[in-house]
Amino acid sequence: MEIAVISGKGGTGKSSISAVLASASENVVVADCDVDAADMYLLFDPELKGKENISLGKYAVIDDCKCTRCGKCKSFCRFDAIVPVKKNDGKNLSFNVDRLSCEGCGLCTMVCEENAVSMVPSDGNILYSGKFRYGHIVYGRLFPGGGNSGKFVDIIKTRARKIAKEEGAGHIILDGPPGIGCPVMSTLGGADAAVIVTEPTISGLSDIMRLFKVAKCYVDCLYVIINKYDLNPVMAEGIESFCNKNGIPVIAKIPFDKAFVEAMIERKTLLEYAPSSLAAKGLRKAVEFLRL
Repeated sequence: MEIAVISGKGGTGKSSISAVLASASENVVVADCDVDAADMYLLFDPELKGKENISLGKYAVIDDCKCTRCGKCKSFCRFDAIVPVKKNDGKNLSFNVDRLSCEGCGLCTMVCEENAVSMVPSDGNILYSGKFRYGHIVYGRLFPGGGNSGKFVDIIKTRARKIAKEEGAGHIILDGPPGIGCPVMSTLGGADAAVIVTEPTISGLSDIMRLFKVAKCYVDCLYVIINKYDLNPVMAEGIESFCNKNGIPVIAKIPFDKAFVEAMIERKTLLEYAPSSLAAKGLRKAVEFLRL
């Protein structure tokens, strides 16, 4: 079973809850799909087995020896990725490509009459895989400011599925990125179920409304966990009412518990650190519901 854990924003407890779900299984594969800020490995401290460079596209480079400084590439670039640079003498001009701005469209290579512009692989994106105390983990680190995060998430999921098949793992836990953007959609694609983690706030209700519209396009089974529900019972009831109207089961209501933070400091999941805490008892209901 492949379960995607998502949230409308960062800081809702999504990764902590994903870790708890992972720790409830004896043989699981965890895929950290937040390629901009992967952090699950900090908690599980895996023994790395693989590390590879992943190319997610291409960006332009200019051969200064061939370039005639006509500036045509700069004038055609819609992303302002080609920047004029003065040489050391302060007189002669050359053109450089800002990798972070280049979208890899390749138009500059077409308009350059001197064939001075070429496209090279956009590498620097690292895919990691390894073993930890409950199974295997796969995560990625996107090149800072790099694009194609959705594509990278798909590569991570493909690797996680391969490992799950080879190791006979019963479940794959996808710790998704926050929001409703491309990497979230890529996380949801092909998943058996999605768990939305939210908080009892106005923004939490707004987030779950947006996520519901997106997630229902990708998965048939959609569930909700309300974290820290006791901090604002009125808003928690409002979220639960929305879920009831839209047929979304609320599988757990987790009270505010400092043990969550204490467990992270000790690099443990809540079930490991404080199995008898109120929050752990609430999460066990989610574990039982999902049959992990």
